[in-house]
Amino acid sequence: MIASGKPRKQRRFRFNAPMHVRQHFVHSHIDKSLKTKLNIKTRSTQISKGDTVKIMSGSKKGTSGKVTRVNLRTGRVYIDGLVKKNSRGKEFSLSVNASNVYITDLNLTDKVRAAKLKVAQQKVTTQTMKNANPEKKEELAVLEKSTK
Repeated sequence: MIASGKPRKQRRFRFNAPMHVRQHFVHSHIDKSLKTKLNIKTRSTQISKGDTVKIMSGSKKGTSGKVTRVNLRTGRVYIDGLVKKNSRGKEFSLSVNASNVYITDLNLTDKVRAAKLKVAQQKVTTQTMKNANPEKKEELAVLEKSTK
């Protein structure tokens, strides 16, 4: 935690922070409708690859898309479809600061993340079944029957 209120010391802390502390810099708010749908109590959570986010400020405000990459070192998020062309015509991905987005859909394929958010396992399996391959759907159906 930052002990000082001085901006210079706060900037220094963020610049010199170790990676396990930088994970907290890429947290973002969760959409209210998603919170009620999944019964999540926390206001924000860490942005993860596969989440759907909406940009809230900047020149690309209102744009939404899936997260393709999260850079903990810089605290920035790369979103699918957010590209720019350089002078030679080659496209490259634009990054957005994690504080400028909010999460509209969570990627809950990771069981540890779902458990951390205390999302009911039944809701996770139904969402996973929609996104899974046909082979995986059969495995998930068997697992769901065995839990009942």
